[in-house]
Amino acid sequence: MKRINKIGLFILLLVVTGSMSCHKLTIETPGYLNTDNFPQTEAQIYSVAAPVYINFRKEIPVSYWFLQSLSTDESILPVHGSNWLDGGQYLQLHFHTWNRDNNMNNQAWNWILTTISYCNNILQDVLPAAPDSIPVKKQIAAEVRGMRAMSFFIMMDLWGNIPMPTTYGGTDLPVTTSRKDVFNFIEKEVKEILPDLSSTTGAATYGRPTKYAAFALLAKMYLNAQVYTGTDRYNDAVAMCDSVITSNKFDLEADYLNMFKINNGPTTGGAKEFVFAVPFDNKVQTAQFFSRYYMHRSAEVQKKYSLPTKASGPVSTTAPYYAYFNDAGDQRNNIWLTGIQKYYNGSDIIIKTTKKGYDESYTGADGGDPYDFHLNLTPDVKIKSLETFDVGNDELAWAMGYRCIKYYPDSTSTTRNQSNDVPFFRYSDILLMKAEAILRGATATLGATPLTLVNSVRTKRGAAAFTSVDLEGLFGERCREFAWEAWHRNDMIRFGKFEDKWMYKTDADVRKRIFPIPSSAILLNPKLAQNDGYN
Repeated sequence: MKRINKIGLFILLLVVTGSMSCHKLTIETPGYLNTDNFPQTEAQIYSVAAPVYINFRKEIPVSYWFLQSLSTDESILPVHGSNWLDGGQYLQLHFHTWNRDNNMNNQAWNWILTTISYCNNILQDVLPAAPDSIPVKKQIAAEVRGMRAMSFFIMMDLWGNIPMPTTYGGTDLPVTTSRKDVFNFIEKEVKEILPDLSSTTGAATYGRPTKYAAFALLAKMYLNAQVYTGTDRYNDAVAMCDSVITSNKFDLEADYLNMFKINNGPTTGGAKEFVFAVPFDNKVQTAQFFSRYYMHRSAEVQKKYSLPTKASGPVSTTAPYYAYFNDAGDQRNNIWLTGIQKYYNGSDIIIKTTKKGYDESYTGADGGDPYDFHLNLTPDVKIKSLETFDVGNDELAWAMGYRCIKYYPDSTSTTRNQSNDVPFFRYSDILLMKAEAILRGATATLGATPLTLVNSVRTKRGAAAFTSVDLEGLFGERCREFAWEAWHRNDMIRFGKFEDKWMYKTDADVRKRIFPIPSSAILLNPKLAQNDGYN
């Protein structure tokens, strides 16, 4: 008899049931589970995969997003006095000076390997105990393998050459596998599970891999194959995009911002456009959400959005990235908080401070006198020194940088957690990936051209149609469409822009296109080989 390793402790949230009016559902679990009595029913088979999804979402808005965004010109997190120094882990991401002890790097590594471990445990020790006579068994096994493939994709994208554990337990330590071999494994794995994945979309399969999520994953891999393997696969990328397009199960949403509001999901915002999304629920999920980082820290802003706590407010975009939002009619402009901030009744948000609190460089004898600061978010982030990355700890400093409010703050929450689901693959990405692949040399299909594909997105977003499009124009469109969705680093590398200079970053080392394997991982497993440039 085998006990279910770790499973019973973590089946807290069921995001995987097939018949739901709401996609966020809490279930009860027995106190003792083993493979003699579990899983023996269809409902139990659905539930065994829950730990994978629970763990997968934990770092999506935290370390994973930090690595993918702060390492680019999309966002910046400066130091405010001593606030947010945190050992230099964030400023290292901006300067591209991270090392193998960077905490965000370590946190993301442990997160995704833990997700893979859950997958391996379920595939090896749990699902085999379920009766083969229950039809859904093969589908759930395919979905868990799909989540493992997606997790390996994240590792391959971030760290390049990685260990690839596919069994649970045992004493044999995995060796480092080359990025090209990881790519080939993921491709083979996804193709093998495709027949067993569901073609049903909507609430029944929301938050779980379907055939279309698999097609999207392969499309993303093929579009980046030149980076990952040295061989382009642009025609294959088009074929995978077409597999999603011709299903006629997805479309572009008319209201861009509505896709990212609280309680978005399979029947509300994002219902048409989300090919694969990560569900969040403010009552049970454990990851602190984006609004903690982008909202201004004041009590006045907390009051406006009816938030339970003050935000920390250090993350903004950079002026070069914001410059991509250059069409006055574009809905996507509205993801940004800029300039004078107002309450919903139209009155200015006024922060009660002192002259010194407003501007710490003020030297007058009346520095302690009251001062009313009409909160004004300014576009430029001006640090005082490259060494400290400090912008200051006064109101002027905390108001530097335009803030992204794409994932609208959750006034229903009693914590910093939110109920905004986060898209991983959207239909607009399918269209823009296809356009890019054709621009890079793939054969056009289905009567579409890069221009018609890009304009289908722009028109839906309220932006003026392009008269022509090249790779540079398509890159800008991706900046506008996928801001804060953790794809910008991937895009910058593919477009040869990751070594560019922006803000205070000047590093041009191509070895920084992948992150270092953490020191702690190599200490635990000496078989792992460190990535080039990090010894």
